[in-house]
Amino acid sequence: MASLKNYNMKILLETAVVFCLCSFSLVSSHSRKFTTPNVTRVTDQFSRIAIESGFSKRFGDHNIIVNGSLAKLTLDKSSGAGLVTKNTYHYGFFSARLKLPAGFASGVVVAFYLSNAESYPKTHDEIDIELLGRSRRDDWSIQTNVYANGSLKTGREEKFYYWFDPTQAFHDYTLIWNSHHIVFLVDNIPVREFPNRGAFMSAYPSKPMSLYVTVWDGSEWATHGGKYPVNYKYGPFVASIADVKLSGCSVNNGSSSGPGPCTKSGGSVSSLDPVDGQDFATLSKNQIAAMDWARRKLMFYSYCNDKSRYKVMPAEC
Repeated sequence: MASLKNYNMKILLETAVVFCLCSFSLVSSHSRKFTTPNVTRVTDQFSRIAIESGFSKRFGDHNIIVNGSLAKLTLDKSSGAGLVTKNTYHYGFFSARLKLPAGFASGVVVAFYLSNAESYPKTHDEIDIELLGRSRRDDWSIQTNVYANGSLKTGREEKFYYWFDPTQAFHDYTLIWNSHHIVFLVDNIPVREFPNRGAFMSAYPSKPMSLYVTVWDGSEWATHGGKYPVNYKYGPFVASIADVKLSGCSVNNGSSSGPGPCTKSGGSVSSLDPVDGQDFATLSKNQIAAMDWARRKLMFYSYCNDKSRYKVMPAEC
């Protein structure tokens, strides 16, 4: 009888585990079925570069493998890894195809971002796409952010669920930054626009920046104060980068701190906005509709709705 009870208990536990796993898969963001909007593939308008021609190794040299237009960055117990562009840019189009580490990756952060923190440590600007590894209950998520002139106390984060599994294939991540607006795109779908007008102007990045691609341990920052830290027994964690596309207003080593003539990536003298034309000054009707879809279906946090964080909301809210 005891053995029968134990057997029945085993069956019940196994059933419960299966139920839990099924329940998890049902609420997993990329397991839900989405019909994505049709948008222009702006990434098709630019040519990819060889990574070695456009980037230098920033940290974790031993965890970086580069082969033509493909690179692999690894996070392990010894270090993370990072690339930085050889040029700094004042405005431009920045895109790469990324494939994120598979498996349990809580605390792992893969970042694709523009920054000038090394040149302007107290007044730096930053434009971020940060991909945050899953905790025990969550899938990877997409965080976007903008800082201007060292405004670290006023984070402008917005967070989104994925509509696909970012660990199974490469997907496009794109930043457009010009005098009109900043646009964050995933697979050519705009998820966020930060315009350079009105109340946003005081928070608009204005100084030349470098592009970084990194993978690092964000346990304390990205997992509720270290609640779900990186577990290295599931590592190493490998992020793959391919098809990098850069078309920007190239500035020599940050020597220009404000608007002015500069050199376009191809070497020709360009206007202040090398990413110009109607496709980049404003969003098309299809892009606006796609962004509305992404924000309604997938955005789960916006700083403008965080009244517990701000006693006085930022002006643009």
